[in-house]
Amino acid sequence: MARPKEQTKRRDQLIAAASSAVLRHGASGLRLADIAEEAGLTSASVLYYYPDVRELYTAAFAQGGEEYIALREAHVQAADSPEAKLAACIRSGIPWPGHAEETSRLLYELTPVVLRNDAAAAEHIALIARQAALYEQVLRECEASGRFRLRQPAEVLARGFVALEEGFGVDVLVGELDPELEQEWLDDYARVMVVAAEPDGVLHDPARP
Repeated sequence: MARPKEQTKRRDQLIAAASSAVLRHGASGLRLADIAEEAGLTSASVLYYYPDVRELYTAAFAQGGEEYIALREAHVQAADSPEAKLAACIRSGIPWPGHAEETSRLLYELTPVVLRNDAAAAEHIALIARQAALYEQVLRECEASGRFRLRQPAEVLARGFVALEEGFGVDVLVGELDPELEQEWLDDYARVMVVAAEPDGVLHDPARP
């Protein structure tokens, strides 16, 4: 029987292999043998650690989600003003080419697992809630600065930003939308919903000239 440390190491290896296999083959066409090959193991070895392969997919989703939101939080934390934090929050949610695109693609590919597995669904709900909480925090800071007014409650706007990101993200990954255009549209939404105040105290409505 494998020792606990060895089991943890092997499970981490299989999660990484499953993530790579999903990106290589797509979740819908993925076979157990593909994961085993990616890990350099047999299919039986994969099943030894994950008798239900959906648990492995859930673990891959959870790890990908943690990397995704942790990076977003780091980008926002590094910004030095409420408006800079909002800009960082928006930019960090776009699947730019490279790591951001790969992580986003992994999460979207594993969505069918989320729909049919309670544990995966809980991970998805937690990820959405954490993203919304990040937006809400930033929006409340914008409001508290006195330089901005929110057109809707912060919690409502936060979920709106996340929903827009989810929809636009799919369009980017299938090639229907450029990441630059997604950022432009999200920036436009921010300008309309987070209204800047002029130095004289008069609120300026960006929707009007």
